[in-house]
Amino acid sequence: MNPDLDLGLERIIRAPRATVWSAWTDPARLAQWWIPAPTRCQVDRLDARPGGAFVTRMSDDGAEFVPHLDACFLVVDELERIVFTNAVDSSWRPANPAPVAMTATITFGEHPDGTDYRLVVRHADPHARALHDKLGFAEGWGTVADQLATFVEKAAR
Repeated sequence: MNPDLDLGLERIIRAPRATVWSAWTDPARLAQWWIPAPTRCQVDRLDARPGGAFVTRMSDDGAEFVPHLDACFLVVDELERIVFTNAVDSSWRPANPAPVAMTATITFGEHPDGTDYRLVVRHADPHARALHDKLGFAEGWGTVADQLATFVEKAAR
């Protein structure tokens, strides 16, 4: 991780790695934790394979859903790693996403208590990293990681 360009977080999730992986790769499960509550998520496309689409929408009222993420998967190593970017959209066209272009790497490691969950979000330059940080990276991605943990830990009981 390059501290000038990247942001990250780590969590120990008290659930088996396969359960955490499934929460990332099953559209119905992803929709339950992917966007900070109380905003709701709708998964339009989730094709977890290299080159596959990752498209979500969000809604504050549960009725009208607006675009949230239009991205593509770069790497999908089953039970180990997911890498996606919004710098290329789901139709493989170069994108200029708001508020920042990024590439996210999520790793799922074995841990005695469950899953060692790590996230690194890479940015093209220090300005983009600083903007993402200022806009609430830690709070947003942290909340989502906490929601993921709550969701899968409940399922693992």
